[in-house]
Amino acid sequence: MLLRRVPMMAVTVAATLPIRYRKWQFLPSFSIRNELPFPHSAFVGPRNVVVVSFCSSSGASSRLAGQLHEYSAKPGSLKPGLYLVGTPIGNLEDITLRALRILKSANVILSEDTRHSGKLLQYYNIKTPLMSYHKFNESQREQVVLKRLKQGEIVALISDAGTPGISDPGMDLAKLCVSENIPVVPIPGPCALISALSASGLSTDEFTFVGFLPKHAGSRRKRLMVSANETTTQIFYVPPHKLSLFIEESSSFFGDTRHCVIAREMTKLHEEFWRGTLAEAKEAFSAHQPKGELTVLIERQTNAKVETPPEIQLENELRDLISRGESLSTAVKLVAGGTSVSRKTVYSLALRKFGKQLEVKDNSNSK
Repeated sequence: MLLRRVPMMAVTVAATLPIRYRKWQFLPSFSIRNELPFPHSAFVGPRNVVVVSFCSSSGASSRLAGQLHEYSAKPGSLKPGLYLVGTPIGNLEDITLRALRILKSANVILSEDTRHSGKLLQYYNIKTPLMSYHKFNESQREQVVLKRLKQGEIVALISDAGTPGISDPGMDLAKLCVSENIPVVPIPGPCALISALSASGLSTDEFTFVGFLPKHAGSRRKRLMVSANETTTQIFYVPPHKLSLFIEESSSFFGDTRHCVIAREMTKLHEEFWRGTLAEAKEAFSAHQPKGELTVLIERQTNAKVETPPEIQLENELRDLISRGESLSTAVKLVAGGTSVSRKTVYSLALRKFGKQLEVKDNSNSK
């Protein structure tokens, strides 16, 4: 594709410029006159379509937004079904034209928090009615939504931020619709894990999205034990008030020298990417609790061979799991899976250290 750059200079565009949206669809033409005096860049694309990018000015940008809103209000040909619509994770400008069109055309919008989502809809002058849909009423809402879908309605599902169904409500409803042969249509948009990964500086060729860790300490440690030995970048969602505990627990499995990235308030005014080792993170965040949504990424296991842990570490891990109700065989499997030590060796250690204890416990239970 040959692109001809227009030098940076102030210009007045009096002609009507058709802007191509897709190969088969044009946005309505609109005129730009003396209201955008500072073009950022421009080029001539295929079929003589001229695309001009301007630096924003308050009056002109609001008029342009109004014209784009007018376009997005056109319903087009949407088939009935469930539309999973990605919404901004902070900056309200991070939404696609297609998402706006779907939200304006839908019969109803399922929203995790109607008050929060109402701000987005108000910003884009969307009048579609909202219906609350969150983890506490999912099961009650499903049949109501399913009935409306079977009646041929267009239902849009959004979360408070990002892509529905990814650590947010929506997975169960999508499963239900698939089982009932109701179309489920993804409308791509922002996603915190992908945004953080792309700017992290860590390996992006393979990664594991863990999301929020379990609240139960034993289950949480199991997951961290597995993650620590994986050869892919590990991605977690961490509430701000739990960051210190997360770093403390992670370092015991990943090691203090493993690099991590803590992405905070992405796309917002105070966006920040903190980078360092887990040991440095412990020092940096032990004294204060950060604000805002956090996405934490931890470097993959890069050593060809995991260092053999000392026996006392294996013993402590076994004791912790057994004290939390895990069977001897399950504890051995979990501990061996997170180290280079063979299961046979761990099992031998477990029998030596805890065999009599478990035998006494079993005898007392059988009486």
